[in-house]
Amino acid sequence: MAAIEAEELVKTYPGEVRALDGVSFSVEPGTIFGLLGPNGAGKSTTVKILTTLSRPDSGRATVAGHDVLADPAAVRRAVGVVGQRNAVDGEATGRENLLLQGRLYGLRGRELTARVDDLLERFRLADAGDRFAKGYSGGMQRRLDVALGLVARPQVLFLDEPTTGLDPEVRVAMWDEIAQLAREEGLTILLTTHYLEEADQLASQLAIVDRGKVVAEGGPEQLKAELRGDTILVELDDGDGDGPAVEAALGRLDGVRDVAVEGRALRARADQGARAVPAVLAALEGAGIPVASVTVARASLDDVYLRYTGRTFEEAEESQAEPAGAGAEER
Repeated sequence: MAAIEAEELVKTYPGEVRALDGVSFSVEPGTIFGLLGPNGAGKSTTVKILTTLSRPDSGRATVAGHDVLADPAAVRRAVGVVGQRNAVDGEATGRENLLLQGRLYGLRGRELTARVDDLLERFRLADAGDRFAKGYSGGMQRRLDVALGLVARPQVLFLDEPTTGLDPEVRVAMWDEIAQLAREEGLTILLTTHYLEEADQLASQLAIVDRGKVVAEGGPEQLKAELRGDTILVELDDGDGDGPAVEAALGRLDGVRDVAVEGRALRARADQGARAVPAVLAALEGAGIPVASVTVARASLDDVYLRYTGRTFEEAEESQAEPAGAGAEER
């Protein structure tokens, strides 16, 4: 039985903004599953439905074997949720935050005390456990936030953009903690993210979401392997690239495909990237298109996103508007 099953979820906000347009995916127990997409793609709306905080217009979903509409109380008992916004009470100590969370789930006495001590130790907060949380660094507060989601030993943990706003060094440390958590606790984790590297690093399976639809699903390496060959990245020397001129110049080259121009950045794919570079440079020079630099790289999740949506992830981040009425949706 899947730990999470979503089938044709549809959600429309006021103004006829369709945040979800038939989202479907399945998550196997004990895996880290990533929902990857730009801000506003529908990731947080999906999490809200799966955690019973919102109702879909149509479609169905189950979490830990419980239908989110027919048995929401059972779903809530089975899940832990770490939202985009920090749930830590700064006026309480780290220990008090965890104790209160445990009591809300019916834990008492030695069982609760032992669980809180274990979580403080696991998340390297034992020395700070009796200090007010408002004095914690951003990384410490986020670790405490994740610990709050684990107090009741959930079967499924939802991490909604868990590293947004963290410094790069703190973000990488959080990745290590999430991976270790999955190994040691045997949890099913659904992670939403707009960081390509985060999805690549953590998720064993992922669904790429764009404009409320799942456009690709599979393991990161599997999805990248579907893109034959290498990526050729060219930085054009002057001004914005002339897309039609570039496409015309490279369209005549055998083995070069998926040409895209964004500003001064030119991206194309070739079966043997290094061997194709001289021909690419010659074609651009012949068309009067100056080049500043060129690099060759293996396929990335950005290339996967480009293949399925026709635009780069950066373009999507810049153009994707937040659904009206979605509240804190994926800021």
